[in-house]
Amino acid sequence: MFSIQNRLKLLFVVIVTLVLAISGSYTQYSLGKDLEASNQRLRQGVLTRLQISLPSALWDLDKSKVDSIVEAEMLPPEVVSIRVYDTSVGLFAGKMRAVNGQLVAVDQAPEPPGVPVEATLVFQDGGSASASIKPVSVGKVVINFSRAQIDEALASELMRKVAEVLLLDIFLVLALSLSLRMVFEPLKQLRDGLFDLATRGTDDVEELPENRRDELGDVIRGFNQIQRRLKSTILRIREAEDAARRSAQQTAQALTDLRQTQESLLQAERLASLGSLVAGVAHEINTPVGIALTSASVLKAATDDIQAAVDTTGLKKSDIMRYLDTASESARLIMNNAYRAAHLIHSFKQIAVDQTSEARRPFGLKEYIEEIVSSLQPKLKKTPIRLALNCPPEIVLDSYPGAFAQVITNLTLNCCEHAFEVDTPGEIQISARLDGDVVELHVKDDGKGIAPDVLDRIFDPFFTTRRGQGGTGLGLNIVYNLIVKQFGGTIAVASTLGQGTHFTLRIPRITPMEAEPEPLHPAAGSQVRAST
Repeated sequence: MFSIQNRLKLLFVVIVTLVLAISGSYTQYSLGKDLEASNQRLRQGVLTRLQISLPSALWDLDKSKVDSIVEAEMLPPEVVSIRVYDTSVGLFAGKMRAVNGQLVAVDQAPEPPGVPVEATLVFQDGGSASASIKPVSVGKVVINFSRAQIDEALASELMRKVAEVLLLDIFLVLALSLSLRMVFEPLKQLRDGLFDLATRGTDDVEELPENRRDELGDVIRGFNQIQRRLKSTILRIREAEDAARRSAQQTAQALTDLRQTQESLLQAERLASLGSLVAGVAHEINTPVGIALTSASVLKAATDDIQAAVDTTGLKKSDIMRYLDTASESARLIMNNAYRAAHLIHSFKQIAVDQTSEARRPFGLKEYIEEIVSSLQPKLKKTPIRLALNCPPEIVLDSYPGAFAQVITNLTLNCCEHAFEVDTPGEIQISARLDGDVVELHVKDDGKGIAPDVLDRIFDPFFTTRRGQGGTGLGLNIVYNLIVKQFGGTIAVASTLGQGTHFTLRIPRITPMEAEPEPLHPAAGSQVRAST
């Protein structure tokens, strides 16, 4: 694994190497320019001196003097060879530097190595009495200069810089390793402690040593404090769990029927529409069950009193009459509330079974919508919204009741949440009619309506006007997909601000085995006027 420590080392090494490389490149460039300028000055000096000293010796054909002048000018190692040519005899004299550094005579051998520089030798007799004598060209001199010294100096400087960079990088890595170790060793201990705390029991995790007196020591002490607090919290949670477990065991028998009902409803939580109804259903059932349980407790206490009287002093007529009154009232309360609970359970049972089974079966449209509306009462009763149903009882669908229940539930709850302000009264109308083999269903409200700029997007997935307030943007998208894809029908919407919204659903009375719908763009082509 490429750790943070190694990445920091690499980062510092790269930065230092880049800085030194840039600095070394500039130094190398400056050194090259200086060496080139020095070499140029050497060339110019050698040429100038030879042009001054050689013409007179060449005019006198003094070969020994020419050789001595040439040898004197070849003292710098940059001068490889000097050849002097006479205008009449050609090569007159010259010297060349051998491989061992010795100066040897130049013959008609191949061109010596190096860069050749040529200059004309002009003789002018300064002692002549006649001023009319013009300068005379007596020959030429050819000098070969070598760049080996420049290249060697540049190469040496380059090697020195590379060695300097490598040495500095090694020192930097060693220094960083030692300094970062002081930081990362405590961090490693802290990491191991966190891992142990996450994977092992808190009782098995030991606290980290707190002997450091720097910033990391503060972090370790904070970690130990969190660990101690976590252990204390877990201990309190365990105590609370034990208390809750004891309390649950005491009330388990009394809540058996309610839990069975809740478990039946919780099976439908995979559908978003039923999820919001669980709390309301539990609350509605809890009231009659609680009253029935209280009445049964009162009846049992009265029975115990009568039994005690029989075993001791005997029964009086007043005791029997009081017991009969208590038993009658308790039985009445138990029967009424048991019937109420049974009715509530029956209202939700068919809806929950349909939505979890996804089975296809024939069902009466009006009766089934009434069951759906009954299942929504825990939600609707908290609002001043009235729901009106107008549906002929003879319409029977051969379709998927669970999916149909989800469509009606989503449309109704969508009206409750979006069409009306909080505590604002209103009305939702659900009506249906049979048009041949097609059932036309209308769901409309008299709420605030939908703005025109969002009307075309209400069926899009994840589009909602209540972002951050519990809206997911999936309710109407689910409705659209069920109507179009599962039922093979169409859905259209029309709305006017301030006058309400009108949904029109058209589905086959007998759903095709393989629906081949032609999706209608949401809100497009709607022929229904906005409800007023």
